[in-house]
Amino acid sequence: MRFKHYEGLRTFCVVARRGTVSGAADELSLTKGAVSHQIKTLEAELRFSLFQRRPRGMQLTQKGLEMLHVARSAFDSMDRQIAALRQDRERSLTLGVSTYFASRWLSSRLMEFTSRNPSIRLRIQPMTNFFGFETEGVDIAIRWGDGSWTDMMCKELFPCPAFPVASPAIAERVQEHGLEKTVQEVTLLDDRDGSTAWGEWLAEAGVPQVARGGALTIPDPNVRVQAVIDGQGIAINDRLVAKELDSGELVRISDVELSDYGYHLAIPPDALRSTDAQALQEWLMGMVAAD
Repeated sequence: MRFKHYEGLRTFCVVARRGTVSGAADELSLTKGAVSHQIKTLEAELRFSLFQRRPRGMQLTQKGLEMLHVARSAFDSMDRQIAALRQDRERSLTLGVSTYFASRWLSSRLMEFTSRNPSIRLRIQPMTNFFGFETEGVDIAIRWGDGSWTDMMCKELFPCPAFPVASPAIAERVQEHGLEKTVQEVTLLDDRDGSTAWGEWLAEAGVPQVARGGALTIPDPNVRVQAVIDGQGIAINDRLVAKELDSGELVRISDVELSDYGYHLAIPPDALRSTDAQALQEWLMGMVAAD
């Protein structure tokens, strides 16, 4: 009997990599119900179980492990063939970054790269979701976080500790009522669904974690900064908001910071073999060293 549900195999690979249906749904921009339905449909056609459902995630069965190897090999081969078909002499090198990082650190330095590498056409791709980006034509990405990602090789570009910032009005509430009470009452702005940044910071600061019904997710960092300025909540940011801190539009509300946070080069395997990608990596590291 001919196999029909190839689209479910890609979803299966994402669930296996993320470990949870909710994580896969976030990456694929689907509902958790849609992801679960695809997995159940796939298992029905395969006539064997791919996962053991557990309270804290999904664990692959033995046949699931074997199926994952088969599917990944097939998709990797397909991706390589598609990439080869896309290649031409004028292909650009694509760097995936957030608009926040691009506007606050990268843009003022770009002419330096083009003048040193006139044969490379560099393309900047704005991104908010950095999972599985290599299938979107991005050669290298710059991610913000603690660097503990396992989906590809990461190399620290520069450390940039994270700390909470607020509008002056909310900062006054911190002064009047204390940090712990204010954090419990004010909306905490997340950078993505499932983000651990606030949980890590609260633990570092010794602030008890409470049910966060007032949390709000704003994936675009620049929009999140503006939301804080507008008094919509508190966010975890870094020193790239120095302009707003100096002007008083934003106020740092605690000396506690996540010291292991920073910007990292996320590099898929193909980029390790690209001389253009290597030139971009070396230039970025050189820019950091010169700062």
